[in-house]
Amino acid sequence: MTLPTYDEVIAKWDPVLGLEVHVELNTNSKMFCSCATEFGAEPNTQTCPVCLALPGALPVVNEKAIESTILIGLALNCKIAPYSRFARKNYFYPDMPKNFQISQYDEPICFDGYVDVEIDTEEGPKQFRIEIERVHMEEDTGKSLHVGGATGRIHGADYSLLDYNRAGIPLVEIVTKIVPGTGKYAPEVAKAYVAELRDILRGLKVSDVKMEQGSLRCDANVSLKPIGSDVLGTRSETKNVNSLRSVERAIRGEMIRHAELLNEGKKVKQETRHFQEDTGLTRSGRSKEQAEDYRYFPDPDLVPVTPAAAWIEELRATLPERPSLRRKRIKEEWNVPDKEMQAMINADVLDIVEATVLLGADPTKARTWWLGEISRIANDQNVAIADLAITPADVAELVALVAAGELTDKLARQVVEGVVAGEGKPSEVVAKRGIKVVNDDGALMAAIEKVCAEQADTAEKVRGGHLPAAGALIGAVMKETKGQADAARVRELLLGHLGQAAN
Repeated sequence: MTLPTYDEVIAKWDPVLGLEVHVELNTNSKMFCSCATEFGAEPNTQTCPVCLALPGALPVVNEKAIESTILIGLALNCKIAPYSRFARKNYFYPDMPKNFQISQYDEPICFDGYVDVEIDTEEGPKQFRIEIERVHMEEDTGKSLHVGGATGRIHGADYSLLDYNRAGIPLVEIVTKIVPGTGKYAPEVAKAYVAELRDILRGLKVSDVKMEQGSLRCDANVSLKPIGSDVLGTRSETKNVNSLRSVERAIRGEMIRHAELLNEGKKVKQETRHFQEDTGLTRSGRSKEQAEDYRYFPDPDLVPVTPAAAWIEELRATLPERPSLRRKRIKEEWNVPDKEMQAMINADVLDIVEATVLLGADPTKARTWWLGEISRIANDQNVAIADLAITPADVAELVALVAAGELTDKLARQVVEGVVAGEGKPSEVVAKRGIKVVNDDGALMAAIEKVCAEQADTAEKVRGGHLPAAGALIGAVMKETKGQADAARVRELLLGHLGQAAN
Protein backbone atom coordinates (compact mmCIF):
# COMPACT_ATOMS: atom_id res chain seq x y z
CA MET A 1 0.00 0.00 0.00
CA THR A 2 1.30 3.45 -0.93
CA LEU A 3 1.49 6.25 1.59
CA PRO A 4 -1.65 8.39 1.71
CA THR A 5 -1.34 11.99 0.57
CA TYR A 6 -1.65 14.74 3.14
CA ASP A 7 -5.02 15.75 1.69
CA GLU A 8 -6.23 12.17 2.12
CA VAL A 9 -5.06 12.18 5.75
CA ILE A 10 -6.89 15.36 6.76
CA ALA A 11 -10.03 14.26 4.90
CA LYS A 12 -10.41 11.32 7.30
CA TRP A 13 -8.38 12.07 10.40
CA ASP A 14 -8.18 14.90 12.91
CA PRO A 15 -4.70 15.59 14.34
CA VAL A 16 -4.12 16.27 18.03
CA LEU A 17 -0.84 17.85 19.11
CA GLY A 18 1.15 18.14 22.31
CA LEU A 19 4.36 20.15 22.28
CA GLU A 20 7.19 20.06 24.80
CA VAL A 21 9.86 22.68 24.31
CA HIS A 22 13.15 22.51 26.23
CA VAL A 23 15.09 25.73 26.70
CA GLU A 24 18.65 25.99 27.98
CA LEU A 25 19.00 29.17 30.02
CA ASN A 26 21.99 31.41 29.34
CA THR A 27 23.11 31.68 32.96
CA ASN A 28 26.83 31.90 33.64
CA SER A 29 26.75 28.83 35.87
CA LYS A 30 24.84 25.55 36.03
CA MET A 31 21.56 24.89 37.80
CA PHE A 32 22.96 23.45 41.01
CA CYS A 33 26.67 24.29 40.97
CA SER A 34 29.09 27.02 39.90
CA CYS A 35 30.47 25.28 36.79
CA ALA A 36 30.66 27.33 33.59
CA THR A 37 28.13 26.81 30.80
CA GLU A 38 30.10 27.92 27.73
CA PHE A 39 29.04 26.09 24.57
CA GLY A 40 31.71 24.17 22.68
CA ALA A 41 34.26 23.81 25.50
CA GLU A 42 36.56 20.81 25.52
CA PRO A 43 34.71 17.71 26.75
CA ASN A 44 34.51 17.28 30.53
CA THR A 45 36.26 20.56 31.34
CA GLN A 46 33.19 22.21 32.90
CA THR A 47 32.43 19.75 35.68
CA CYS A 48 32.72 19.52 39.45
CA PRO A 49 31.78 17.09 42.27
CA VAL A 50 28.17 18.39 42.25
CA CYS A 51 27.34 17.89 38.57
CA LEU A 52 29.36 14.66 38.53
CA ALA A 53 27.34 13.46 41.54
CA LEU A 54 30.38 12.56 43.64
CA PRO A 55 29.66 11.36 47.19
CA GLY A 56 28.94 14.13 49.67
CA ALA A 57 28.38 16.87 47.08
CA LEU A 58 25.30 19.00 47.72
CA PRO A 59 23.37 21.07 45.15
CA VAL A 60 22.42 24.73 45.56
CA VAL A 61 19.75 26.30 43.31
CA ASN A 62 20.81 28.98 40.83
CA GLU A 63 18.77 32.10 41.72
CA LYS A 64 19.17 33.58 38.24
CA ALA A 65 17.63 30.42 36.76
CA ILE A 66 14.60 30.83 39.03
CA GLU A 67 14.27 34.46 37.96
CA SER A 68 14.53 33.55 34.26
CA THR A 69 11.91 30.83 34.64
CA ILE A 70 9.47 33.20 36.36
CA LEU A 71 9.99 35.70 33.52
CA ILE A 72 9.22 32.97 31.00
CA GLY A 73 6.08 32.01 32.89
CA LEU A 74 4.88 35.61 33.08
CA ALA A 75 5.53 36.16 29.37
CA LEU A 76 3.43 33.05 28.63
CA ASN A 77 0.53 34.37 30.71
CA CYS A 78 1.10 31.71 33.40
CA LYS A 79 0.25 31.75 37.09
CA ILE A 80 3.32 31.68 39.33
CA ALA A 81 3.19 29.18 42.15
CA PRO A 82 3.94 30.63 45.60
CA TYR A 83 5.40 27.23 46.54
CA SER A 84 7.12 24.73 44.29
CA ARG A 85 9.77 22.11 44.79
CA PHE A 86 12.25 19.89 43.00
CA ALA A 87 11.92 16.13 42.65
CA ARG A 88 14.18 13.30 41.62
CA LYS A 89 13.11 11.68 38.38
CA ASN A 90 14.51 8.18 38.68
CA TYR A 91 15.28 7.07 35.18
CA PHE A 92 18.41 5.60 33.68
CA TYR A 93 20.29 8.28 31.76
CA PRO A 94 23.70 7.06 30.53
CA ASP A 95 24.75 10.70 30.27
CA MET A 96 23.41 11.76 33.69
CA PRO A 97 25.94 10.72 36.35
CA LYS A 98 23.41 10.86 39.20
CA ASN A 99 21.25 8.17 37.55
CA PHE A 100 18.35 10.51 38.17
CA GLN A 101 17.41 13.94 36.94
CA ILE A 102 16.49 16.81 39.26
CA SER A 103 13.26 18.23 37.88
CA GLN A 104 9.90 19.53 39.03
CA TYR A 105 7.03 17.07 39.02
CA ASP A 106 3.71 17.67 40.73
CA GLU A 107 4.50 21.21 41.84
CA PRO A 108 5.89 23.24 38.90
CA ILE A 109 6.79 26.90 39.34
CA CYS A 110 4.53 28.14 36.48
CA PHE A 111 1.21 26.76 35.26
CA ASP A 112 -1.99 27.54 33.30
CA GLY A 113 -0.77 29.90 30.62
CA TYR A 114 -1.35 30.43 26.91
CA VAL A 115 0.24 31.71 23.71
CA ASP A 116 -1.68 33.07 20.73
CA VAL A 117 -0.22 32.46 17.28
CA GLU A 118 -1.38 33.59 13.87
CA ILE A 119 -0.83 31.83 10.57
CA ASP A 120 -1.80 32.58 6.99
CA THR A 121 -4.50 30.24 5.73
CA GLU A 122 -6.55 29.88 2.57
CA GLU A 123 -9.26 31.83 4.38
CA GLY A 124 -6.87 34.60 5.42
CA PRO A 125 -5.00 35.12 8.72
CA LYS A 126 -6.23 32.78 11.46
CA GLN A 127 -5.41 32.82 15.16
CA PHE A 128 -4.92 29.78 17.37
CA ARG A 129 -4.58 29.73 21.14
CA ILE A 130 -2.04 27.24 22.51
CA GLU A 131 -2.71 26.56 26.18
CA ILE A 132 0.28 25.98 28.44
CA GLU A 133 0.01 23.20 31.02
CA ARG A 134 3.20 23.97 32.93
CA VAL A 135 6.62 25.57 32.84
CA HIS A 136 9.07 23.85 35.11
CA MET A 137 12.76 23.87 35.97
CA GLU A 138 15.15 20.97 35.63
CA GLU A 139 18.72 20.21 34.65
CA ASP A 140 20.01 19.14 31.26
CA THR A 141 21.75 15.84 30.67
CA GLY A 142 25.24 15.34 29.30
CA LYS A 143 25.95 14.33 25.72
CA SER A 144 26.64 10.89 24.34
CA LEU A 145 28.82 10.38 21.28
CA HIS A 146 28.32 7.03 19.64
CA VAL A 147 31.37 5.98 17.63
CA GLY A 148 31.00 3.55 14.75
CA GLY A 149 27.84 2.54 12.96
CA ALA A 150 26.08 4.35 10.17
CA THR A 151 23.52 6.47 12.04
CA GLY A 152 25.50 8.11 14.81
CA ARG A 153 23.14 6.54 17.32
CA ILE A 154 23.79 3.81 19.85
CA HIS A 155 22.36 1.08 17.62
CA GLY A 156 25.28 -0.43 15.73
CA ALA A 157 27.93 1.73 17.42
CA ASP A 158 31.24 0.24 18.49
CA TYR A 159 31.46 2.27 21.68
CA SER A 160 30.19 5.49 23.27
CA LEU A 161 31.89 8.54 24.76
CA LEU A 162 30.33 10.80 27.38
CA ASP A 163 30.74 14.56 27.77
CA TYR A 164 29.36 15.91 31.06
CA ASN A 165 29.82 19.62 30.26
CA ARG A 166 26.11 20.00 29.52
CA ALA A 167 25.01 17.91 32.53
CA GLY A 168 23.42 20.27 35.03
CA ILE A 169 22.86 23.27 32.73
CA PRO A 170 19.60 25.03 33.71
CA LEU A 171 16.80 23.70 31.54
CA VAL A 172 13.23 24.95 31.35
CA GLU A 173 10.52 22.71 29.94
CA ILE A 174 7.41 24.34 28.49
CA VAL A 175 4.59 21.83 28.13
CA THR A 176 1.35 22.54 26.29
CA LYS A 177 -2.01 21.10 27.08
CA ILE A 178 -3.53 18.90 24.38
CA VAL A 179 -3.85 21.04 21.24
CA PRO A 180 -6.99 20.08 19.29
CA GLY A 181 -8.77 21.86 16.49
CA THR A 182 -5.81 22.68 14.25
CA GLY A 183 -7.03 20.44 11.42
CA LYS A 184 -5.00 20.61 8.24
CA TYR A 185 -2.99 23.49 9.64
CA ALA A 186 -1.45 21.41 12.46
CA PRO A 187 2.13 21.48 11.08
CA GLU A 188 1.98 25.23 10.46
CA VAL A 189 0.47 25.94 13.89
CA ALA A 190 3.22 23.93 15.62
CA LYS A 191 5.90 25.77 13.66
CA ALA A 192 4.33 29.15 14.45
CA TYR A 193 4.11 28.25 18.16
CA VAL A 194 7.78 27.29 18.42
CA ALA A 195 8.73 30.42 16.44
CA GLU A 196 6.67 32.59 18.81
CA LEU A 197 8.29 30.93 21.84
CA ARG A 198 11.73 31.54 20.35
CA ASP A 199 10.96 35.21 19.82
CA ILE A 200 9.53 35.60 23.33
CA LEU A 201 12.57 33.94 24.92
CA ARG A 202 14.99 35.99 22.84
CA GLY A 203 13.18 39.16 23.86
CA LEU A 204 13.48 38.15 27.52
CA LYS A 205 17.23 37.54 27.00
CA VAL A 206 17.00 34.33 29.04
CA SER A 207 18.41 32.07 26.31
CA ASP A 208 20.29 32.34 23.04
CA VAL A 209 17.58 30.02 21.59
CA LYS A 210 19.97 28.56 19.00
CA MET A 211 18.06 25.52 17.82
CA GLU A 212 21.02 24.27 15.79
CA GLN A 213 23.07 24.09 19.03
CA GLY A 214 20.31 22.47 21.05
CA SER A 215 19.62 25.40 23.36
CA LEU A 216 16.00 25.26 22.16
CA ARG A 217 14.55 21.96 21.05
CA CYS A 218 11.06 20.62 20.59
CA ASP A 219 9.49 17.23 21.36
CA ALA A 220 6.43 16.93 19.13
CA ASN A 221 3.61 14.61 20.21
CA VAL A 222 1.17 13.65 17.45
CA SER A 223 -1.93 11.46 17.35
CA LEU A 224 -4.86 11.04 14.98
CA LYS A 225 -8.52 10.45 15.73
CA PRO A 226 -11.37 9.95 13.28
CA ILE A 227 -13.04 13.23 12.37
CA GLY A 228 -16.01 13.73 14.69
CA SER A 229 -14.70 11.32 17.36
CA ASP A 230 -13.89 12.31 20.94
CA VAL A 231 -11.59 9.33 21.48
CA LEU A 232 -7.91 10.28 21.28
CA GLY A 233 -5.57 8.16 19.25
CA THR A 234 -2.24 6.71 20.35
CA ARG A 235 0.51 9.29 20.26
CA SER A 236 4.10 9.17 19.13
CA GLU A 237 6.73 11.60 20.39
CA THR A 238 9.33 12.91 17.96
CA LYS A 239 12.30 13.93 20.12
CA ASN A 240 14.66 16.90 19.94
CA VAL A 241 13.52 18.50 16.69
CA ASN A 242 15.98 21.36 16.23
CA SER A 243 14.68 23.70 13.53
CA LEU A 244 11.38 25.40 12.74
CA ARG A 245 11.24 23.79 9.33
CA SER A 246 11.85 20.37 10.89
CA VAL A 247 9.01 20.86 13.40
CA GLU A 248 6.60 21.34 10.51
CA ARG A 249 8.06 18.46 8.47
CA ALA A 250 8.15 16.06 11.42
CA ILE A 251 4.49 16.60 12.32
CA ARG A 252 3.34 16.36 8.72
CA GLY A 253 5.36 13.16 8.25
CA GLU A 254 4.04 11.59 11.45
CA MET A 255 0.45 12.38 10.48
CA ILE A 256 0.98 10.54 7.19
CA ARG A 257 2.72 7.61 8.92
CA HIS A 258 -0.06 7.26 11.52
CA ALA A 259 -2.74 7.41 8.83
CA GLU A 260 -1.04 4.67 6.82
CA LEU A 261 -1.01 2.34 9.85
CA LEU A 262 -4.58 3.11 10.85
CA ASN A 263 -5.87 2.74 7.29
CA GLU A 264 -4.33 -0.75 7.22
CA GLY A 265 -5.98 -1.68 10.51
CA LYS A 266 -2.68 -1.62 12.40
CA LYS A 267 -1.94 0.01 15.75
CA VAL A 268 0.22 3.04 16.32
CA LYS A 269 2.92 2.22 18.86
CA GLN A 270 3.35 4.65 21.73
CA GLU A 271 7.04 5.39 21.41
CA THR A 272 9.67 8.02 20.89
CA ARG A 273 10.77 8.76 17.33
CA HIS A 274 13.86 10.40 15.87
CA PHE A 275 13.48 12.86 13.00
CA GLN A 276 15.74 12.33 9.97
CA GLU A 277 16.65 15.67 8.39
CA ASP A 278 17.70 14.12 5.07
CA THR A 279 14.51 12.17 4.44
CA GLY A 280 11.91 14.07 6.44
CA LEU A 281 10.87 10.78 8.04
CA THR A 282 11.11 9.56 11.62
CA ARG A 283 12.78 6.44 12.98
CA SER A 284 11.67 4.36 15.95
CA GLY A 285 13.34 5.14 19.27
CA ARG A 286 12.12 3.51 22.49
CA SER A 287 8.77 2.34 23.74
CA LYS A 288 6.82 4.67 26.04
CA GLU A 289 3.97 2.32 26.95
CA GLN A 290 4.68 3.02 30.63
CA ALA A 291 5.85 6.57 30.19
CA GLU A 292 4.61 7.75 33.57
CA ASP A 293 6.50 5.17 35.62
CA TYR A 294 9.52 7.31 36.47
CA ARG A 295 9.39 7.00 40.29
CA TYR A 296 9.45 10.64 41.35
CA PHE A 297 10.03 11.73 44.91
CA PRO A 298 10.92 15.13 46.47
CA ASP A 299 14.63 15.89 46.41
CA PRO A 300 15.84 15.82 50.02
CA ASP A 301 18.79 18.13 49.36
CA LEU A 302 16.87 21.10 47.94
CA VAL A 303 14.55 23.48 49.77
CA PRO A 304 11.20 24.52 48.21
CA VAL A 305 11.10 27.55 45.90
CA THR A 306 8.94 30.30 47.43
CA PRO A 307 9.22 33.49 45.36
CA ALA A 308 7.84 36.59 47.10
CA ALA A 309 4.75 38.13 45.49
CA ALA A 310 6.48 41.54 45.39
CA TRP A 311 9.44 40.06 43.50
CA ILE A 312 7.10 38.47 40.95
CA GLU A 313 5.43 41.83 40.32
CA GLU A 314 8.84 43.51 39.96
CA LEU A 315 9.72 40.96 37.29
CA ARG A 316 6.34 41.40 35.60
CA ALA A 317 7.07 45.12 35.23
CA THR A 318 10.25 44.35 33.25
CA LEU A 319 8.56 42.26 30.55
CA PRO A 320 9.40 43.53 27.05
CA GLU A 321 6.89 44.20 24.29
CA ARG A 322 5.30 40.99 23.04
CA PRO A 323 7.05 39.92 19.79
CA SER A 324 3.83 39.67 17.74
CA LEU A 325 2.79 43.18 18.79
CA ARG A 326 6.29 44.49 18.14
CA ARG A 327 6.33 43.05 14.62
CA LYS A 328 2.95 44.65 13.91
CA ARG A 329 4.16 48.02 15.23
CA ILE A 330 7.39 47.94 13.23
CA LYS A 331 5.54 46.95 10.06
CA GLU A 332 3.23 49.94 10.42
CA GLU A 333 5.89 52.45 11.50
CA TRP A 334 8.28 51.53 8.70
CA ASN A 335 5.55 50.89 6.12
CA VAL A 336 7.11 47.51 5.30
CA PRO A 337 5.45 45.35 2.63
CA ASP A 338 4.30 41.93 3.85
CA LYS A 339 6.86 40.10 1.72
CA GLU A 340 9.80 42.09 3.05
CA MET A 341 8.57 41.81 6.64
CA GLN A 342 8.44 38.05 6.26
CA ALA A 343 11.91 38.09 4.67
CA MET A 344 13.33 39.86 7.74
CA ILE A 345 11.64 37.38 10.06
CA ASN A 346 12.81 34.39 8.02
CA ALA A 347 16.39 35.71 7.91
CA ASP A 348 16.26 36.46 11.66
CA VAL A 349 17.43 40.06 11.16
CA LEU A 350 14.49 42.04 12.54
CA ASP A 351 16.35 42.83 15.77
CA ILE A 352 19.48 43.84 13.87
CA VAL A 353 17.58 46.04 11.43
CA GLU A 354 15.70 47.73 14.29
CA ALA A 355 18.99 48.39 16.10
CA THR A 356 20.34 49.97 12.90
CA VAL A 357 17.26 52.19 12.53
CA LEU A 358 17.51 53.29 16.17
CA LEU A 359 21.00 54.57 15.32
CA GLY A 360 19.50 56.91 12.73
CA ALA A 361 19.47 54.83 9.54
CA ASP A 362 16.57 54.96 7.12
CA PRO A 363 14.47 51.78 7.67
CA THR A 364 14.31 50.93 3.96
CA LYS A 365 18.07 51.39 3.48
CA ALA A 366 18.84 49.44 6.67
CA ARG A 367 16.84 46.36 5.72
CA THR A 368 18.13 46.55 2.11
CA TRP A 369 21.72 46.25 3.30
CA TRP A 370 21.04 43.49 5.83
CA LEU A 371 18.86 41.45 3.48
CA GLY A 372 20.99 42.17 0.41
CA GLU A 373 24.78 42.36 0.38
CA ILE A 374 25.31 41.30 4.00
CA SER A 375 22.96 38.34 3.64
CA ARG A 376 24.81 37.31 0.46
CA ILE A 377 28.15 37.31 2.29
CA ALA A 378 26.66 35.28 5.16
CA ASN A 379 25.33 32.70 2.69
CA ASP A 380 28.69 32.51 0.92
CA GLN A 381 30.45 31.93 4.24
CA ASN A 382 27.70 29.59 5.48
CA VAL A 383 27.27 31.49 8.74
CA ALA A 384 24.39 33.29 10.42
CA ILE A 385 24.12 37.00 9.59
CA ALA A 386 24.47 37.86 13.28
CA ASP A 387 27.81 36.02 13.40
CA LEU A 388 29.44 38.26 10.79
CA ALA A 389 31.89 40.92 11.99
CA ILE A 390 29.57 43.78 11.07
CA THR A 391 27.31 45.61 13.50
CA PRO A 392 24.21 47.81 13.33
CA ALA A 393 26.51 50.78 14.06
CA ASP A 394 28.62 49.87 11.01
CA VAL A 395 25.59 49.69 8.73
CA ALA A 396 24.16 52.93 10.13
CA GLU A 397 27.48 54.63 9.36
CA LEU A 398 27.50 53.11 5.88
CA VAL A 399 23.97 54.39 5.16
CA ALA A 400 25.04 57.86 6.32
CA LEU A 401 28.12 57.85 4.06
CA VAL A 402 26.01 56.93 1.04
CA ALA A 403 23.39 59.55 1.89
CA ALA A 404 26.12 62.19 2.18
CA GLY A 405 27.37 61.32 -1.29
CA GLU A 406 30.72 60.07 0.00
CA LEU A 407 30.02 56.54 -1.26
CA THR A 408 28.05 55.03 -4.09
CA ASP A 409 26.15 51.81 -3.52
CA LYS A 410 28.84 49.97 -5.48
CA LEU A 411 31.65 51.43 -3.40
CA ALA A 412 29.65 50.78 -0.25
CA ARG A 413 29.59 47.06 -1.09
CA GLN A 414 33.40 47.13 -1.10
CA VAL A 415 33.29 48.79 2.31
CA VAL A 416 30.98 46.06 3.62
CA GLU A 417 33.45 43.42 2.42
CA GLY A 418 36.24 45.23 4.25
CA VAL A 419 34.29 45.55 7.50
CA VAL A 420 33.34 41.86 7.43
CA ALA A 421 36.99 40.98 6.74
CA GLY A 422 38.00 42.76 9.95
CA GLU A 423 39.58 45.86 8.39
CA GLY A 424 37.81 48.21 10.79
CA LYS A 425 34.84 50.54 10.81
CA PRO A 426 33.43 51.81 7.48
CA SER A 427 35.36 55.10 7.66
CA GLU A 428 38.56 53.17 8.40
CA VAL A 429 37.98 50.83 5.45
CA VAL A 430 37.35 53.84 3.18
CA ALA A 431 40.67 55.38 4.27
CA LYS A 432 42.70 52.14 4.09
CA ARG A 433 41.40 51.12 0.66
CA GLY A 434 41.40 54.62 -0.77
CA ILE A 435 37.72 54.40 -1.63
CA LYS A 436 36.47 57.81 -2.67
CA VAL A 437 33.64 59.09 -4.80
CA VAL A 438 34.80 61.17 -7.78
CA ASN A 439 32.40 64.09 -7.52
CA ASP A 440 34.61 66.74 -9.13
CA ASP A 441 32.79 67.74 -12.32
CA GLY A 442 36.09 68.72 -13.91
CA ALA A 443 37.54 65.24 -13.40
CA LEU A 444 34.32 63.64 -14.60
CA MET A 445 34.24 65.81 -17.76
CA ALA A 446 37.81 64.84 -18.51
CA ALA A 447 36.85 61.16 -18.33
CA ILE A 448 33.70 61.76 -20.42
CA GLU A 449 35.63 63.58 -23.16
CA LYS A 450 38.22 60.81 -23.29
CA VAL A 451 35.58 58.08 -23.57
CA CYS A 452 33.63 60.02 -26.26
CA ALA A 453 36.83 60.41 -28.31
CA GLU A 454 37.60 56.70 -28.00
CA GLN A 455 34.05 55.67 -28.90
CA ALA A 456 33.21 58.40 -31.38
CA ASP A 457 30.64 56.33 -33.30
CA THR A 458 28.67 55.60 -30.13
CA ALA A 459 28.91 59.24 -29.07
CA GLU A 460 27.55 60.31 -32.45
CA LYS A 461 24.54 58.01 -32.03
CA VAL A 462 23.74 59.73 -28.73
CA ARG A 463 24.12 63.15 -30.40
CA GLY A 464 21.60 61.98 -32.98
CA GLY A 465 19.04 61.23 -30.26
CA HIS A 466 19.64 57.48 -29.72
CA LEU A 467 19.81 57.71 -25.91
CA PRO A 468 20.06 53.94 -25.16
CA ALA A 469 23.57 54.08 -26.65
CA ALA A 470 24.61 56.28 -23.73
CA GLY A 471 24.72 53.20 -21.48
CA ALA A 472 27.93 51.96 -23.07
CA LEU A 473 29.57 55.35 -22.65
CA ILE A 474 28.48 55.66 -19.01
CA GLY A 475 29.87 52.18 -18.33
CA ALA A 476 33.18 53.17 -19.87
CA VAL A 477 33.34 56.34 -17.77
CA MET A 478 32.65 54.32 -14.61
CA LYS A 479 35.49 52.00 -15.61
CA GLU A 480 37.76 54.97 -16.26
CA THR A 481 37.01 56.30 -12.76
CA LYS A 482 37.46 52.82 -11.22
CA GLY A 483 33.79 52.73 -10.24
CA GLN A 484 34.19 55.71 -7.94
CA ALA A 485 31.92 58.11 -9.81
CA ASP A 486 28.25 58.75 -9.21
CA ALA A 487 26.60 57.07 -12.19
CA ALA A 488 23.62 59.45 -12.12
CA ARG A 489 25.92 62.49 -12.26
CA VAL A 490 27.98 60.89 -15.06
CA ARG A 491 24.80 60.38 -17.10
CA GLU A 492 23.70 63.97 -16.55
CA LEU A 493 27.07 65.40 -17.62
CA LEU A 494 27.46 62.99 -20.55
CA LEU A 495 24.08 63.78 -22.08
CA GLY A 496 24.63 67.49 -21.62
CA HIS A 497 28.03 67.19 -23.31
CA LEU A 498 26.41 65.44 -26.30
CA GLY A 499 23.57 67.95 -26.62
CA GLN A 500 20.86 65.86 -25.05
CA ALA A 501 18.68 66.72 -22.07
CA ALA A 502 18.88 64.40 -19.08
CA ASN A 503 15.47 63.16 -18.04
